[in-house]
Formats: sequence, structure tokens, C-alpha cells
Amino acid sequence: MSLHPTLQPYADAWNHSIDAISELVNPLAEAEWNRRTPCPGWSVRDVVSHVIGLDCEMLGDPRPIHTLPRDLFHVTNEAQRYMEMQVDVRRHHTAPEMTSELEYTVIRRNRQIRNESRQPDTVVRGPMGKEITLELAMRMRAFDVWVHEQDLRTALGQPGNLDSPGALVARDLLLAGLPKVVAKEAQAPRSSAIVFDVHGPVEFLRTIRVDIQGRGTLETAPALGPAASFSLDWDTYFRLACGRISAESAGDRIKTEGDPELTTAILHNFAVTP
Repeated sequence: MSLHPTLQPYADAWNHSIDAISELVNPLAEAEWNRRTPCPGWSVRDVVSHVIGLDCEMLGDPRPIHTLPRDLFHVTNEAQRYMEMQVDVRRHHTAPEMTSELEYTVIRRNRQIRNESRQPDTVVRGPMGKEITLELAMRMRAFDVWVHEQDLRTALGQPGNLDSPGALVARDLLLAGLPKVVAKEAQAPRSSAIVFDVHGPVEFLRTIRVDIQGRGTLETAPALGPAASFSLDWDTYFRLACGRISAESAGDRIKTEGDPELTTAILHNFAVTP
């Protein structure tokens, strides 16, 4: 029995990020678990609780039976309520309880991945009870743990792993959401092209072409005379796309050219994660 080659990169990325998270939080004093992270409304403890909770769901563990408080102002929709359940149930756990549960969950998940023999297109239960493929489930876990690793690094002042395996998974997943941002959310003109030039630890040049029907597609070929273009570093790109920073706060790190109304609309709709 061995993991399907299509799934191996996601397993490797998850493993790399989860090990990094463990190394980051294991030495923390009790008070440091309360540090605020860039993830709206969540502390270091909350982020680790979320990581533990979703990996427990990948293991098939039952979700906790728990009533959320009414004063969680960062929870505004059903998706957020779903995610908050695994977090709030651990809000009073001590540092040793958190690190012990994380370690135990990682051991179980490693065993599960090691014994995984299903095909990538196998249908599994995903977040909020949705049926998704095993490949998508593992891709989303690799993405999720890398983004939350970065949340923890920011909170703890320990930058790193911006070009790790998880970063490459995040790049591809965030780029997949870019056509919708440009064509649907920002209403870019039909028969136009928008160029994104990203530099830093992860580099890429991508074009979103909007066809005559208003549909956007992602291309690697550069465009001549684009309606708008953006130049920014990878750290700013992923934080903006993950809703960790606002367009206003990142303004000095983003160079734009073209129609100011269009560039503003794209930046204000840039977040692709719920």
C-alpha cells in the first residue's frame, strides 16, 4: 500500500507545515498562547485549535457538541460558525493540553496518510458535510496548515517557510480563485487582460483574460497593453488573498498601472478565502 503520486505533494506539504507549527508552539509559555494572530478574531491557541480540529475531522472523529457564545463578533456566517466550533471548545485548554493534543493528532494523521491507499477521486466528507474528492481534501489541508503556520509566525515574530512546499500549494490554490476576483467580483471589462507580476520567495507572472462573455481565465502568457497591471511581493499577495491585510494597509507594497477604478475594485475584492 502506498499513497497515490497525485496526493504525495499535498501530504509532504501538510507534513512540512505541521512540523513547523509544532516547533513554533511547543516552547511557548502560557501567556503566549493568547497572542493575537492576523487571522480575524483568533489567538495563537485558536489557530492551533482549528488545525487540530480539522485534522481530527479528516480522521473521521465526531465533531464536538458545543454551543457557541453569542458575543463572537468575528463569526458572521454559517461557514465561520462551523469553523469556530472546534476552536471555542478548546478556548480554556492549557498550553500542555494543546501541545499534547496536537502531538497526538499529528501521530494519528501521519499513520492515516501512511496507510492511505484510496484513489484521488474517492469521495470523502469535507468541511460542513460537503462531499469532495480525497485530492481536494488533502490539497485544502495542505493549504490551510501553511496559511495558519504563517499566522503563527507573524504573531510570534518568527518569519520563515515562505517558499516551502505548502507555499507552492497555496500559490496554485489562490491563483485558481483569481479569475473570479477579476471577472466577476471586480467586473473587469470584457475582452481585457489584467497582469499580476509577483516577486520574492515565490515568483510568477500571470494574466487574467476576460472574454466577450465576461468569463475570466488564468494564463501564463504576458499580455500587451493590459487594462491594469499589479506588481507586488509574494508575502503581500498571499496575505491580501487570504484576507489577512487590507488593500489600504498594503498600499505602499503594491505598484499598480492602468484604470484606477479597476485596480481599486480588484484589490478590494482580492480575498478568496472565506
